[in-house]
Amino acid sequence: MKILVTGGAGFIGSAVVRHIINNTQDSVVNVDKLTYAGNLESLADVSENGRYAFVQADICDRNALDKIFNEHQPDAVMHLAAESHVDRSITGPAAFIETNIVGTYTLLEATRAYWSQLSEARKAEFRFHHISTDEVYGDLPHPDECPAGEVLPLFTETTSYAPSSPYSASKASSDHLVRAWQRTYGLPCIVTNCSNNYGPYHFPEKLIPLIILNALAGKPLPVYGNGEQIRDWLYVEDHARALYKVVTEGTIGETYNIGGHNERKNIEVVTTICNILDDVIGTKPAGIEHFAQLITYVTDRPGHDLRYAIDATKIKNDLGWIPQETFESGIRKTVNWYLNNKEWWQRVMDGSYAGERLGLTNN
Repeated sequence: MKILVTGGAGFIGSAVVRHIINNTQDSVVNVDKLTYAGNLESLADVSENGRYAFVQADICDRNALDKIFNEHQPDAVMHLAAESHVDRSITGPAAFIETNIVGTYTLLEATRAYWSQLSEARKAEFRFHHISTDEVYGDLPHPDECPAGEVLPLFTETTSYAPSSPYSASKASSDHLVRAWQRTYGLPCIVTNCSNNYGPYHFPEKLIPLIILNALAGKPLPVYGNGEQIRDWLYVEDHARALYKVVTEGTIGETYNIGGHNERKNIEVVTTICNILDDVIGTKPAGIEHFAQLITYVTDRPGHDLRYAIDATKIKNDLGWIPQETFESGIRKTVNWYLNNKEWWQRVMDGSYAGERLGLTNN
């Protein structure tokens, strides 16, 4: 099986590519524009594998996509390419509209043109797997808002959409496009919505790597508002396993929610990281006895969702997937990975990798 993965140099995309190459006999065509968060060094372990190919292209470029489909003849598409940082969507929403909505539309049309000319047997086996987020559902009541003894609600596959940010609105739009292309044109599609991912190779603007690296540098650890916002945390390698299971075993037309069963308040996540670092770091930054001293509460994000929580019963029952990592095991693995891969994140943070990628120098 040959799978075309869009955004395969990103955080989740690279985990998917590594999983497929390292754990299956399938081939991968990685299509990535290599924006600021795309990093081919995240794929160094598989880059020389004969079943892996990389093409630098923008999913908004129809001509490039047509050429890729014609040359590589994939059996499935896993669509992960997206702008995904909520704060960036608030200050600059245009890029999110372009990539997440226009890019998904362009990819759908290129896929439909390719799929339409396949043999009936190949058409029947083809899949378009759209990877989305639980943020399209909006937010859920916080435990503090629920009467004592009341069961807290979870996001299910039938939860109504109510996106809060430009990012989540753009992802909701792309979800609707995918479902419309299936219903109108018969394109065989599957949608997944996941909870917050974390793990190795995560771009340092996101909460967990930001806290780890700021702590190591003795910088403030910013926490929005009171830090009481709750997220369901999913280890990225567990997510990659789930996504491969969906594209190979999932039912056309279905939606599967993928969650880690790990609801944690943001402040709990930050203090957990601080406690792990206290245990493993012998020499702390000057003036710091405990890393939690660096926690700094900052003005809350506009429209900040209170709580996300996934009900992953369907994917467990239908496909037999459950996460292997608890939050405790996954976060410790993540902290250790950043401690042991300083060169990777230093090159990301100082821009040296991006400069090499773009042919730039320091002159």
